Amino acid sequence: MPFVSLAQQDDDGDVDHSALKNGSYMCYVDLTKLNKDKLTVTMTVPKQGDNYVEFRMPAIVPGTYSIYNFGRFVSNLKAFDNKGIALNVEKTDVNGWSIQNAINLRTITYEVEDTWDTEIKENYIFEPAGTNIDSLQQYVVNPFGFFGYLKNSKEVPYQLYITKPEGFYASTGAQNLTSGAKYDVLKYTNYSDLADSPIMYCKPDTAWLNVGGSQILISVYSPTHKASAKDIGASIKRILEAQKKYLGGTLPVKKYAFIINLYKGFFSRSGAYGALEHSYSSFYFLPEITSEELSQTVSDIAAHEFFHIVTPLNIHSEEIHHFDFDNPNMSAHLWLYEGLTEYSASLVQVQNGLMEQYDYFNVLRDKIKEAANYNDTVPFTTMSKGCLTTYADQYQNVYYKGALIGLCLDIKLRSLSNGKYGIQNLMLDLAKKYGKDKPFKDAELFDEITRLTYPEIGVFLKIYVGGNKPLPLAEIFDLAGIYYQPKAPINLVLLDGRIAYINNADGKMYIDNSISAEGYSTTLQPGVEIKAINGKTVDPATALSNLILFTTTYPGEKVKITVPRYLVDGIVQDRTVEVVPKVTPSNGVSPLIIKSNLSSPQQVVQKTWLNR
Repeated sequence: MPFVSLAQQDDDGDVDHSALKNGSYMCYVDLTKLNKDKLTVTMTVPKQGDNYVEFRMPAIVPGTYSIYNFGRFVSNLKAFDNKGIALNVEKTDVNGWSIQNAINLRTITYEVEDTWDTEIKENYIFEPAGTNIDSLQQYVVNPFGFFGYLKNSKEVPYQLYITKPEGFYASTGAQNLTSGAKYDVLKYTNYSDLADSPIMYCKPDTAWLNVGGSQILISVYSPTHKASAKDIGASIKRILEAQKKYLGGTLPVKKYAFIINLYKGFFSRSGAYGALEHSYSSFYFLPEITSEELSQTVSDIAAHEFFHIVTPLNIHSEEIHHFDFDNPNMSAHLWLYEGLTEYSASLVQVQNGLMEQYDYFNVLRDKIKEAANYNDTVPFTTMSKGCLTTYADQYQNVYYKGALIGLCLDIKLRSLSNGKYGIQNLMLDLAKKYGKDKPFKDAELFDEITRLTYPEIGVFLKIYVGGNKPLPLAEIFDLAGIYYQPKAPINLVLLDGRIAYINNADGKMYIDNSISAEGYSTTLQPGVEIKAINGKTVDPATALSNLILFTTTYPGEKVKITVPRYLVDGIVQDRTVEVVPKVTPSNGVSPLIIKSNLSSPQQVVQKTWLNR
């Protein structure tokens, strides 16, 4: 009987005898004993005061925005009293089981199937949020996929006792781990703490980093050893050093784990790859390629996931703090949790020389392009509240428009503060005010941000985040001296790196008062009028289309551009220069081009924003 087995473990002195007296769960899993690709979980539970209790597996977990229903992977659930006598158990729904005569309940046992290679095809779980049972090779223990809770007892402590194969190592960010040769003991304050702590078991390929006094574990499972923890750790260290500077000189954790699973081939069952964040770790599911090939991918994802330590893990609403694993009430502020995190993940790289400015501008252009595919008339706060139901098809916009909201706030804050205060400062101030154990009220966040910053920021949040107005990107970019058109032409013509355009006011053709971010050394001065092309006087109705036609027909051919040259005493003479026109397909998105002759405020904003 399960109860006898537990008593034997107690007698060996391996179990904390005070756990049951103090109302803890004790959970036992032997990874070496599989039954048809399933593992058996045995749980002793806190003493119950009612004759009827309900055992639950979570429907959803924090950091994900889909209903997964982990009860689907549990079978053969049984309950026993303190004498080992079976109690009546009935299935109530996909995630629940009712237990009768529960006042004497002592032990619950069940089998759990992993999600990665399940035969259940419907609603497949994104791998970083799932579980894996690969006999004697590797085990991914996302605790919410293995362990449940009694509905009225989620806040009591948990202890895990995991028997492991010989030579296996537990890679985890868990703060309370005692590791032995044959088994590990892990302790958690409550179910939320447990669910927040993935564990990967395998023969170790690990590396430890020390970044600003923080101990960082890099653990890699690479089936054919194409990549190593040492090499991947080098890429992650560069990002962490940059993030340390971005966050004011320190990292907000003393211990953190990057748990990285690499899978064979290029396609996963979910059709995606990525990571899931936790308070003291992040779990990665990526294709198995070499460390060098993985470098930028790991850097981009690690930058995003590690920033989640700030938000939502240290800045979050009551809905997240008191998370309901059965029927979640979503927060209105996905722009804060995912949007600002996504924005910061690329900004930190360009600010610290890990990404070129030109590449960063392309990242922003891609965000603008992708955001255009979503409904821009729904307030972002409304979409956030309904992201599991009504607006589920709009959720991915958190990585596009959500990031652009972060961009707008950052540039606007720098403009209002003369470059002394940006989005980093706001995040640090919010983290100081709230923190992991002090949530904010959803309805009060905008007002609190306004108190910390400027009235103009409060107006922006209410109109563009809580309201349905499209983001004023042209206005925002102009504050940083960046040229941007909300409605881009089909194509733009660059003449030696500068934009040629027709001025509708006077019908003349000019070189725009801008300079390309690509850094051309130009012979054409910004703002100069183009009087003739190949000797023909400019016809404003056809000039640009003729240039486009010429360039696409004769790529690389030079054209003669006639422009005025201003001499002393007001004398103007025409001069002709030869340039190679270049047509840039806009794909519906205007390029981002740094203007010349920036004003002093624009220079300050641009320098503090890009650190260039």
